[in-house]
Amino acid sequence: MKYVFFFVFLFSAFLNAQDEEAGEVQRTIENFFKGFHQKDSSLVMETVDREVILQTISTTAKGENLVRTEDFREFISSISSIPDSVKFKEVINDYRIMVDGPMATAWTPYEFWLNEEFSHCGVNSFQLVKQQEIWKIIYLIDTRRKDNCP
Repeated sequence: MKYVFFFVFLFSAFLNAQDEEAGEVQRTIENFFKGFHQKDSSLVMETVDREVILQTISTTAKGENLVRTEDFREFISSISSIPDSVKFKEVINDYRIMVDGPMATAWTPYEFWLNEEFSHCGVNSFQLVKQQEIWKIIYLIDTRRKDNCP
C-alpha cells in the first residue's frame, strides 16, 4: 500500500512540474503578443531565439496550399512601423501546450482583427526550447483563412 501512495505522490509531483512549465511557455507566448500589440520589437525579441523561423500557410486562388517563409527581422521592422492610426489585435482563443523536458509545443487558435473589423482566423503552432531556464520561441508557423472561423 505504501508503494501506491509513493507512486501517486511522484505522479502528482510530475504533473505539477508539467503544469508549471506549461504556464511558463504560455507566458512566453503572451509576452510575444504583448510586444506585437504594443509594437515593441525589444519585447518580442526577448521571447524568441536569435535563429527563430517564421512561416505561414495560405491558400492560393487555385485552392493550393502555399508555405511561405518570412524573414523575422522584416517582421520586426514591419510591426514597429505600423502607424498609430492602424489598430490590430490577435485574439488567442485557446492554448494547448505539451512539454517534454527542454522542448515545448503550443497550438493556439486565433482571430485577427484589423481596425476593429474581423480580418481572418487560423492557428499558430509554436515550438519552444528552454535555454538557460528561459523558454524561447524557435519556430512559429500559422494558418490564415477567412472561412470556417469560430
